Amino acid sequence: MKRQYSVLAFGVISVSFAAVFIRLADAPSLVIAAWRMCLAALILAPFAVKLAGKELRQISGRDLAMMLLAGGFLALHFGLWITSLSYTSVATSVVLVTATPIFVAVTSYLLFKEKLTIKIVLGIIISIGGSILIGYGNWSIGTNQLLGAGLALAGALAVAGYLLIGRRIRRTIGLLSYAFITYSSAAVLLLITTMASGYSLSGYSGNTYLMFVLLALIPQILGHSSLNWSLKFMPATMVTIAVLGEPIIATILAFLILNEAPTLTEIIGGILILGGIFIAFRGNKMATI
Repeated sequence: MKRQYSVLAFGVISVSFAAVFIRLADAPSLVIAAWRMCLAALILAPFAVKLAGKELRQISGRDLAMMLLAGGFLALHFGLWITSLSYTSVATSVVLVTATPIFVAVTSYLLFKEKLTIKIVLGIIISIGGSILIGYGNWSIGTNQLLGAGLALAGALAVAGYLLIGRRIRRTIGLLSYAFITYSSAAVLLLITTMASGYSLSGYSGNTYLMFVLLALIPQILGHSSLNWSLKFMPATMVTIAVLGEPIIATILAFLILNEAPTLTEIIGGILILGGIFIAFRGNKMATI
């Protein structure tokens, strides 16, 4: 179990770099998301063909459909959540997106019979409370709070669907095959959406293209793939709880790289999130994995 926790922690740290890279990329959000997924799929392609070609050819139609659906959920998460930031405050968006562990916990219990101990539930509540505090400390007024809130909530549901399918499929499908098909399907959907929205995929600075590559390599290939690897060995609920640590690491990285000092509410909220994660993982020792 120590190895599983180490890989999960590595994944959370890797995805935490996304916020910094996005801040350093001078391009529309949908363009960033499309480049991120397209490059990730292209980088994985030769490895998938060489190392997982046999498995890819033997995947059943049902499993393929499930992986394509997971990719659709991933694309929806990026598209809906990023768009929500144009209509509502960062606070509202963050609070609703961090509701993901609740959706995953309930669905995992109903579909996979994964047990929820009191410590896991308490950990979820404390961690989400910390996220709410961080969001409240960064409150700003949006142009359409209701629409933005709806988009953010839909984004949370989408990523929950992505992780739940991953939990089911990763029991029998290898990581490389799963990641390649899922990332590729998400890339196609985001590419179509970006072009349909009238955005250009070219004409950006060299630094921005560098950020696209770093987003594909670190948060996506290393980060998301580590999370997907973890889904084979532990409940999806625990993975989503661990990912709540992303804002804390992202805040530290922003301070070190962007010179953005955390506020008092961010520090207190971060302590609550870490405390909730610790309690939940202590409770997971009693849960079925």
